[in-house]
Amino acid sequence: MSTSTSSTHASDTSREFSGLAAEYGNYDGLGLADLIAKKEITPLELLRAVRQRVDALNPKLNALCHLFFDKAEAQISQSLGIGPFRGVPFALKDGGLYLAGTITSAGSRIWKDNIADFDSTLVERYKQAGLVIFGKTNSPELGLTTTTESVLFGQTHNPWSLQRTSGGSSGGAAAVVASRIVPMAHGSDGGGSIRIPASCCGVFGFKPTRGRVPLGPTQFESWNGCTQHHVLTISVRDSAALLDVSVGPELGSPYFSPLPQRPFLKEIGTEAGKLRIALVTATPGGTPLDPECKKAVLEAAKLCENLGHSVEETALPIDFALARGAFFAILQVSLARVLDDAATILGRPVCEQDVEPVTWATMQAGTKVASVTYSRAIATLHQIGLAMAKFQRSYDVILSPTLAKPPVALGLMRLSQDVPTWSQEVMEFSPYTALHNVTGQPSMSVPLHWTPDGLPVGVMFSARFGEDATLFRFAAQLERAQPWDKRRPQL
Repeated sequence: MSTSTSSTHASDTSREFSGLAAEYGNYDGLGLADLIAKKEITPLELLRAVRQRVDALNPKLNALCHLFFDKAEAQISQSLGIGPFRGVPFALKDGGLYLAGTITSAGSRIWKDNIADFDSTLVERYKQAGLVIFGKTNSPELGLTTTTESVLFGQTHNPWSLQRTSGGSSGGAAAVVASRIVPMAHGSDGGGSIRIPASCCGVFGFKPTRGRVPLGPTQFESWNGCTQHHVLTISVRDSAALLDVSVGPELGSPYFSPLPQRPFLKEIGTEAGKLRIALVTATPGGTPLDPECKKAVLEAAKLCENLGHSVEETALPIDFALARGAFFAILQVSLARVLDDAATILGRPVCEQDVEPVTWATMQAGTKVASVTYSRAIATLHQIGLAMAKFQRSYDVILSPTLAKPPVALGLMRLSQDVPTWSQEVMEFSPYTALHNVTGQPSMSVPLHWTPDGLPVGVMFSARFGEDATLFRFAAQLERAQPWDKRRPQL
């Protein structure tokens, strides 16, 4: 783990630091910002409290791979934004975004020393919102799997059970939020990579509509529009407020989603109305569904009915084998292009020893995908989006398990094993999430269930394309009816 520190500390001007460090985990991001606005604490004190939590918990979790508290202190003293999160500490995922002067390695040895000289558009917006960026969270190599384990940084542990996965690929982000190192952290989601770790770690994970959040300026889409960036949070309102500071096109955007009619934060507390909910339990492909995951989704359906919504069990009109084939063709080609471009950094072509076995095999497969096959895959995904849009003329929200299993043991889905075993484990673990990346619709994992042995199990809700507001209204209603913020792992 790379670190850089500073001995510069302001004197305590308000409450005792030790008391703050003990209690700051009781607040969400907006709550911390309110304390700062009222001058009950200072941004520097808050950063010091986070640092204390990092020192105590990261050795157990291995959730943060890069720390730069000196840069965070400089940001506080020199260029702190004045937005709704002014002074609140925040961590970026180590992949997809760039912060000037820091490494973005994407969990890969190829980029382990790759220091950016610019800020990504989304990072600029986070800084303008007042977020204090102090570190980056672990992810697997190039975000390619549903666990957070890499040759470069090792295994990230689930705060609820240290021998189990925290999910992937935003598993480091989920672990720092679940452990209350910070109340919210950046993530990205190309096949479920926000919602999967949210389920594994018992936090709220929201994937926005395609094109709502900028990815530039070095790229404007990833995996042909399947990947979106947002956050994992404790509270629904933090997720809404963070999306408010993130949305909108950037210079060069090839497309963007419809602008919201009003701030998403205003949806919190607004009546959700009577929603028509499609309940989908069967796993695509017929792989097994763990009884606890089925119990979680059926209990969620009952909760929805108790809240006045109508729930109808049904099946999605999707050819999942066709969708899976098209999705993987796009993923393989996209990865092949990324690793071909990496020759510029290495000064030579990427070789098998540079990357993990599944990454190499995926790249090799990508080089063999014919141009016509690739073009057909894109057209196929568009048609799947159309089929889903037609289906959702009858339903406001789709309810399904987030995952087919509670968090599994570490090691099963790592990229450093043989491809058939990896593929089978990933397919059986997460068969539900990627569909909503293909269609581009907003989707969220809500922490509504825990197993008898204390493992979190998320439940997934997905709305129509562009209707993120529907999910925020609904999520806030679920949060009030069945709060999860008091549930915490014992570390």
